[in-house]
Amino acid sequence: RRRMTVAPTDAETRARLILSLRQGGVADPRVLRVLEETPRDLFVPDLFQERAWEDSALPIACGQTISQPLIVGMMTEALRVEPRHRVLEIGTGSGYQTAVLAKLVRLVYTVERYRTLLAEAEARFKQLGLLNVVTRFGDGGEGWPEQAPFDRIMVTAAAPGEPTRLLGQLKPGGVLVAPVGKGAVQSLNRYTLGSGGEVDKEHLGDVRFVPLLEGVAKEL
Repeated sequence: RRRMTVAPTDAETRARLILSLRQGGVADPRVLRVLEETPRDLFVPDLFQERAWEDSALPIACGQTISQPLIVGMMTEALRVEPRHRVLEIGTGSGYQTAVLAKLVRLVYTVERYRTLLAEAEARFKQLGLLNVVTRFGDGGEGWPEQAPFDRIMVTAAAPGEPTRLLGQLKPGGVLVAPVGKGAVQSLNRYTLGSGGEVDKEHLGDVRFVPLLEGVAKEL
């Protein structure tokens, strides 16, 4: 088990990262506070511990990545979450983004296609005492119909096209944030569902994410 105490140098490192995120455009004080409090080193493989508090994406198991903190901050802010919200996350990964969301909302439902990643993330949630995270091993593209509709949906892998199936699991007035596109660079989009079923789409910037794949992964 990794130490959960915060050394003075660690506090300085965290403060430096938060300053970088502010300069990068993340302004919501709730989001910045949670990013400062969430121990990113807990989610980063041992090989990259020295870089845990850098503002960069890092490799994790199963050929996946833990997102750059700036992107986590931007996407969390773009989702416009409120404390009573139920949020669906597609792509648990290391669990870092999940943990950030869990400190801001009532419930997070998260779906992951790699059993290995999900088991490791679940252990981290337990270690952090996050009791408002519900996990599922499955195909993220399918969403979680049994628990729909959701107030908010976040997709942490690049959807090849418009996420229509997931939009169908939003409440009226709900917001979905997702990277969309098949190339190396994707468009980060925010979709807002109107009361009459109309969808308003906003382009928030260009991003790079691993692709959202169909089905569940076959692991050795």
